[in-house]
Amino acid sequence: MNGFDRITIEPGKMGGQPCIRGHRLTVEHLLRLIGAGWSLEQVQEEFPFIEAADLQQAIAYASFSVREFHLPVKQSA
Repeated sequence: MNGFDRITIEPGKMGGQPCIRGHRLTVEHLLRLIGAGWSLEQVQEEFPFIEAADLQQAIAYASFSVREFHLPVKQSA
C-alpha cells in the first residue's frame, strides 16, 4: 500500500485484517482503544511496540478507507 508503510496485510495473519507493522494488533483494535478513551501512553503500556507514528498512520488509514462512504447520521432533536 502506498503511503502506509506501518500497516501490513498478511492473508495468514489475523484473518487478513490490516495490522500494525506485522504485529498481531489490528488497526481496528488500536482505533477502538483510542475511541474508548485510551491515551497513547495507555496503549503503549499494554502494547510496548506501538509508536506514536503507528497511531498516526492507523488514523490516516482509517480516514482513507472510509473516504468514499457516507453514513447516515441521526439529527439531534
